[in-house]
Amino acid sequence: MIRVAMLSFWHVHAKDYARQANEHPDTEIVAVWDELPERGRKEAAERGVRFYEDLNELLAQQDIDAVIVDTPTNVHKEVITAAAKAGKHIFTEKVVATTIKACNDIMAAVEAAGVKLTVSLPRLNFNYTLAVQDILSRGLLGELTLVRTRLSHNGAIPSERGPQGWLPLHFYNEEQCGGGAMIDLGCHPMYLARLFLGLPESVTANYGYVTGKEVEDNAVTVLRYANGALAIVEAGFVNRFSPFVIEVHGTEGSLLYSSHDDKLLVRSAKLGEEAMKEWQVQELPEERQSAFHQWVDHIRNGTVAADNIQMALDLTRLMEASNTSARTGAAFKLNDLAE
Repeated sequence: MIRVAMLSFWHVHAKDYARQANEHPDTEIVAVWDELPERGRKEAAERGVRFYEDLNELLAQQDIDAVIVDTPTNVHKEVITAAAKAGKHIFTEKVVATTIKACNDIMAAVEAAGVKLTVSLPRLNFNYTLAVQDILSRGLLGELTLVRTRLSHNGAIPSERGPQGWLPLHFYNEEQCGGGAMIDLGCHPMYLARLFLGLPESVTANYGYVTGKEVEDNAVTVLRYANGALAIVEAGFVNRFSPFVIEVHGTEGSLLYSSHDDKLLVRSAKLGEEAMKEWQVQELPEERQSAFHQWVDHIRNGTVAADNIQMALDLTRLMEASNTSARTGAAFKLNDLAE
């Protein structure tokens, strides 16, 4: 049994990961630490496990094998590095850090300690993503020219769930989060754009502030590639009914996916007359096991989540470039990032 400690319940998905740890046959939660002791004590009491007010004391416990990190993003480097040096395996919420330099420092500590790290990038494992990858691998769209990915919700809009929306107020804290809609919700469409098109040469971002928060609640980032291809990544906290959308267009065809009907449509000159005239509905495959399950397998098998870690590093590159572009009002080249 892998004995796991929850490190903070700051993030909205912390309880989801705790549930996964409770449901997995090979893991159990045995301890909690939180930067807010009152919150941590409450969560530990509800689970009947130990609470530690001192992080280093928790990490020194020999009967804790691994940790799930859901702290504010700005303390990820401190917390993850300390966990690695203590020999604990690490599952963490995205983003790993807000700069690629901080990410590289974290990865160096993880590699030196030989612990297993996996980052929660859930949509890499969803059925529509796997279906899109299959279509692209078969070359059905020709040379890719445009990708558009969008994820948005109404978390910052006043409603019956709260006068400032249903997101926790600390999600609007720029210091803790490193940004707003783009670095939080936009992570998912961003790493999908990266998956489909690779890393771009430059990034141009525009952020909007509809509800007057200190972080953006409405955001668009455009990725520009050397061959002329573009990717448009959209995210927001101010859209009540906006569906999750993937569009991929190429010289020989296009594909569309939207969560409003959960259908993947393809139209391609490479699939014969019918597929040129009308959109064809594609079957969606079985989903891959979750990032949490993959993490447990890596611990059990002594393997490394190489693809997951690379995607997480590239995600931080794109987010750092996006934030820099939005701040300066100019396109930002990825090569100019401080490593």
